[in-house]
Amino acid sequence: MKILLINKFLYPNGGSETYIFKLGEYLQKMGNEVQYFGMEHEGRCVGNRVNAYTSNMDFHGGSKLAKLTYPIKTIYSREARIQIRKVLDDFQPDVCHLNNFNYQLTPSIILEIVKWRKETGQKCKIIFTAHDYQLVCPNHQLKNPITHENCEKCLGGHFMNCVKGKCIHASIVKSIIGTMEAEFWKWCGVYKYIDKIICCSEFLKMKMDTNPLFAAKTITIHNFVEKVEPKKVEKSNYILYFGRFSQEKGINTLVETCNLIPDIPFIFAGSGPLEYKINQLKNVKNVGFQTGDALDILIRQARFSICPSEVYENCPFSVMESQQRGTPVIGANIGGIPELITNDVDGRLFTSQDSKQLAAIIKELWNNPTKVTKYANECLKLKRDDIVTYCNKLMSIVSLDDNNV
Repeated sequence: MKILLINKFLYPNGGSETYIFKLGEYLQKMGNEVQYFGMEHEGRCVGNRVNAYTSNMDFHGGSKLAKLTYPIKTIYSREARIQIRKVLDDFQPDVCHLNNFNYQLTPSIILEIVKWRKETGQKCKIIFTAHDYQLVCPNHQLKNPITHENCEKCLGGHFMNCVKGKCIHASIVKSIIGTMEAEFWKWCGVYKYIDKIICCSEFLKMKMDTNPLFAAKTITIHNFVEKVEPKKVEKSNYILYFGRFSQEKGINTLVETCNLIPDIPFIFAGSGPLEYKINQLKNVKNVGFQTGDALDILIRQARFSICPSEVYENCPFSVMESQQRGTPVIGANIGGIPELITNDVDGRLFTSQDSKQLAAIIKELWNNPTKVTKYANECLKLKRDDIVTYCNKLMSIVSLDDNNV
């Protein structure tokens, strides 16, 4: 099978890029042909045979002249249609797998895929993996950047609320452009051409299903995690947080929690804008951003880890990576996190932003190592999809209902 993976960034930039690179690599191992379409960039590490990509759109840099055209290009991209058509004509894919495409590539590429199918008679499915809330929320996050409150006002297609709340970078201009983009493509009905929408959590699926058009197309497949070898390690006396040091990740709540229980030691591994707050805590050791074996041993030796997110996380890798290594997680009861943690079986849940409740749970478990060991053993029994299982599920979706294309 020929599979065209489509994503705005074709270089390491975040979780969705890690997803497509690993997915593409294994799909090829399965015997499929895989090519990629997205923006050109000096760091691009995957591509297509005809070297057809869109120009790089740098919203944070770039020339002032180029930025003048961005409001139009973020809604509709003629260049993206021309470039993807070159790839379609050459590669003739059986599946176009969309990932993050709004603003830089724009949904206009869907129109070109549909046009190409019609003109060539090619049966090509359009699959979309939702990594965030981009189709139901113009700022992709279901969160107001000014109030820092989770917000669902745009669900059901009520996108004007984005302008009212200045929801894109707290800017009225950017929010108007984002709202225009969402309203334009809603009016065009372009998303009706997507055959299946893969959601990485039931929570995300529930939010997507507020649009009746999507409800018949969504399916939940939790993210895959890499297999790790079971190792017996002796637990050390610390609690671990690993991730970004930022407000949406719950760092302010966690800082408050650490102050409430000054006799309990923590290790923080990461980086971010709130690092200065962490460095002021006497019971926290900040080891900075960690990867590979260094992060692996930090997770394995921790008594338990914390996932204090204050946004609608869908399927956080940090939770699954911790559980795989026999380290239970205390997670915020928000978004898709409760789908990964069974309360008082393999971990604990707490009310997001409630530092007092979190401190009480930490203190309870710190003084009850027997219970923590029980949670750890349950974590090791959890069955998470690896890349093999995930790809098999994905291919089964692609193979179904070929007559509907």
